[in-house]
Amino acid sequence: MFTYLDPAVRKKLVASGKLIGLDNDGRPASPGTAPVISVLGPIVLPLEREGGHFTASWHAAVRHTELHKVQQLADSLVGQDAKRSFSMLASSMAVNSVLLLGDPSTWENPLVRVHSSCLTGDVFGSQRCECGPQFVAALERIAADEQGGMIVYMSGHEGRGIGLWAKAATYLLQDAGENTYEANRSLGLPDDSRDFSDAAVLLKHFLGGKPFRLLTNNPKKLDDLNALGLDRITPVKHVTGVGDANRRYLAAKRDWGHLLEPADLEKD
Repeated sequence: MFTYLDPAVRKKLVASGKLIGLDNDGRPASPGTAPVISVLGPIVLPLEREGGHFTASWHAAVRHTELHKVQQLADSLVGQDAKRSFSMLASSMAVNSVLLLGDPSTWENPLVRVHSSCLTGDVFGSQRCECGPQFVAALERIAADEQGGMIVYMSGHEGRGIGLWAKAATYLLQDAGENTYEANRSLGLPDDSRDFSDAAVLLKHFLGGKPFRLLTNNPKKLDDLNALGLDRITPVKHVTGVGDANRRYLAAKRDWGHLLEPADLEKD
């Protein structure tokens, strides 16, 4: 992805409040202090999914340390008039997204989904997992909720944090008989290596310390957010997209600790 912003454009965005830096507590970083996360937005984003039409307020977020390195390289290339070398800026930098649904000023206990990116499920519509249906169902549930709420889309979480290339390898191992966690271990990788610290900063910023309801079946996600200072969370079960192609996968998640009952795995 190309990540360059011309310095003059950056300056305008900062002046208009459309580009801000946040500290670990989700507050605007103090002048002269490097932020933890840089956030662009809000951007009005009309959405159309099979669940209906939605209008969200979109914010893009990235760790400032990653962004700063790319910006330095880009400024250097521009200074050398080497714009044809911009392919050097293609990066695996994780740019996360926040989708706000409803009016945040009225929120008291909003509905929230922290969703890990899944190219195969969210984009291709793969039925090997339930990720795509979970994302669409979260949009529907949050848009219909009287409180409204938000989705934090974590782009660096593909394959529970191992990346798309390794995820493809785990699929081949699963086809040979291993479950999703056994496949990770065969590659010498953790069961779940996702880091929710960026999500915690964004939740602190957009929720301002308010309690919230979290759409999740994963106690580890709840524990990780608790450990990062978010302790006013009510978990809300989020089961959808169950079918013949992913029941074994979901059973492995249940055995690993996800709060899934036998009846949940029978749904279609």
